[in-house]
Amino acid sequence: MATIDTSRPGAMASLQHPVFKAVWIASLASNFGGLIQSVGASWMMTSIAPSADMVALVQASTTLPIMLFSLAAGAIADNLDRRRIMLAAQCFMLLVSLALAGFAWAGWISPWLLLVFTFLIGCGAAFNGPAWQASVGDMVPRADLPGAIALNSMGFNIARSVGPAIGGAIVAAAGAATAFAINAVSYLGLILVLARWRPERHARLLPRESLGVAMAAGVRYAAMSPGIRAVLARSLLFGVGASAVPALMPLMARDLIGGGALTFGLLLGAFGLGAVAGAVASGPIRIRLSNEAIARMAALFFALAGIVAGLSHATLLTMAALVIAGAGWVLALSTFNVTIQLSAPRWVVARALSLYQMAAFGGMALGSWLWGETAHQWGIAAALAGAALLQLAGVIAGFWLSLPQTGGLNLDLRDWQEPETAVAIEPRSGPVVITIEYRIAPADILEFLTVMSERRRIRRRDGARHWTLLRDLGDPELWVERYHTPTWLDYVRHNQRRTQTDAINSERLLALHRGPGKPVVHRMIERQTGSLPATGRTPGAREIGEPLTDPTRGA
Repeated sequence: MATIDTSRPGAMASLQHPVFKAVWIASLASNFGGLIQSVGASWMMTSIAPSADMVALVQASTTLPIMLFSLAAGAIADNLDRRRIMLAAQCFMLLVSLALAGFAWAGWISPWLLLVFTFLIGCGAAFNGPAWQASVGDMVPRADLPGAIALNSMGFNIARSVGPAIGGAIVAAAGAATAFAINAVSYLGLILVLARWRPERHARLLPRESLGVAMAAGVRYAAMSPGIRAVLARSLLFGVGASAVPALMPLMARDLIGGGALTFGLLLGAFGLGAVAGAVASGPIRIRLSNEAIARMAALFFALAGIVAGLSHATLLTMAALVIAGAGWVLALSTFNVTIQLSAPRWVVARALSLYQMAAFGGMALGSWLWGETAHQWGIAAALAGAALLQLAGVIAGFWLSLPQTGGLNLDLRDWQEPETAVAIEPRSGPVVITIEYRIAPADILEFLTVMSERRRIRRRDGARHWTLLRDLGDPELWVERYHTPTWLDYVRHNQRRTQTDAINSERLLALHRGPGKPVVHRMIERQTGSLPATGRTPGAREIGEPLTDPTRGA
């Protein structure tokens, strides 16, 4: 597949795909319900526990599960049927929302019980998120992926721009329990669409990884990918700073402006309106600016909005500041999301997204607690000013942790065939040791070492262990690359994870190799002497532990 132009405009192009369109519309309805529920929970907490820290914990209880469970959810989404995962998560949130509505109507809600219910809803969202975001790539072509992600942000923020105002009116007229019940009903449309969707299933050539191994592979891939590391660090920093605005918004409405539930809904609506504007403008902005420039602009928007909102006592001025904050919110988060999705191949994309969610929403959970405590001790204006300073720190951090451009990446996997072996081997056999011999002219050594540095990163990222580079003391042109995998199956997985972009590194090594033919590959299995067979050998087979030499295949 050709490389992707991530600046392709037109988010609406993704609505040409029927499955995505149906899921997007159903998600829009569910988002309305979620925002109405959020207004009900936040405003109920101001009534039953009016302290600033308890109000801020409502948002923290929703985002904390994303930090705790997203990595496991991403590993599950990469290994199991994503549609079924989303169905299970939606049904779970439906049941929890019904229970919350029932408890509220019965008058059994206490501050901590309300936090438990919002935490459980957050758990459902934590398991739904990676599966849903990774499934977008199954619904639209890769070329339409940036537009689809921007449209998802737009859909959520359309709900944010109207839903909170509706939620505020519902809470004021009928109480929080009605808001919780409406949220429960809003899950039904998405459950129906997912139940009817029949995505194309690709044949699985290798057995599934265990949960622990899959989680470790996701963490390793992110840790060995500089671009993904930069996104995770910046999204964590942004999440901590940005969380102050939504976490303290009920207190802005009540204490700074002197309003009620309807005023709170209007503030949320202004924030959502700005987010919709940011989503609509994201396509043209992405054409003109780099990912890093967009992230810095979003952080500056939030810093300005936080300072103005903290000083304002007028509804209209605060709403204007929140429009700016909403635009910054969606520009930053959609940029982080697109960058992650276009920096990770499909086999690990859900885990990469889950790590992004852990960073961003973990930062929001931490920030919600931090700014709630700050507001409790020093006031709302001081908390918002502190959050603005942190956003400015994020702008400065961009000089060291710049977001990558992903337009030139081709993350399609290479066509790699498992080599035949002269010794019978099982998938679980191991450890396996691989050596690759290169002949390098003295004049090319510096370039060879530079290319090998990137080779080491790719190998380790894809699961190789104990990678070393050796030089023969008797033959100065002979260099040997050596690494281990725990089993033969791990060796196969390792090689099947190589992308077309990674192939550039292999091509550079082949160009530097001066030997007759391709570099010689030895595939060997470690054996203790006590495990050697006591009697003869299979005719035509090598002894166990004897090198499997193949000068024609890659490693």
